Amino acid sequence: MDDATDLLAAARRGDGDAAERLFTALYDELRRCAHRQLRQHAGDTLSTTALVHETYLKIGLGQATDLQDRQHFMALAARAMRQVLVDHARRRQAGKRGGDALLVTLDERAPDPSSEAFEVLALDRALGVLEAVDERAARVVNLHFFGGLTFPAIAELEGVNERTVKRDWQAARLLLAAEMGMQG
Repeated sequence: MDDATDLLAAARRGDGDAAERLFTALYDELRRCAHRQLRQHAGDTLSTTALVHETYLKIGLGQATDLQDRQHFMALAARAMRQVLVDHARRRQAGKRGGDALLVTLDERAPDPSSEAFEVLALDRALGVLEAVDERAARVVNLHFFGGLTFPAIAELEGVNERTVKRDWQAARLLLAAEMGMQG
């Protein structure tokens, strides 16, 4: 964590190579997040590597001078990864009229092929509703679901206690499930 914070500080001071070194330092963590998002989509055309690299491009680290530490970087990466997944799903849906949209699940357990899955576009719309109702709960979903951050890490980033984050997560899941027409 200190290494990432040091690299972000170096980038803010104008070190042009620091952003690249930061990406290299956090590459494995980004790959784990991307793999977790894609592992239940065997037939999907977006690879883990492509998702990580598109996320990196979306972040535009050269302009990310206000990031303070690893957690802030991962929060930005989580938001960018969500945008990449939504853009990819929209392109696929446009090409196939919705029949082959990327699916995701809000279940914290390992993906079960028989479990219900939500379309990423429906999830994105529901997250938009959640953002209007409770911005922090929406950030918790983005950080935990898309960014892979733990509840303690989210609590630290948000400046609240872990119990609050867990309550936000539970409330968000209920609202998202209701918004998407699922039993929750």
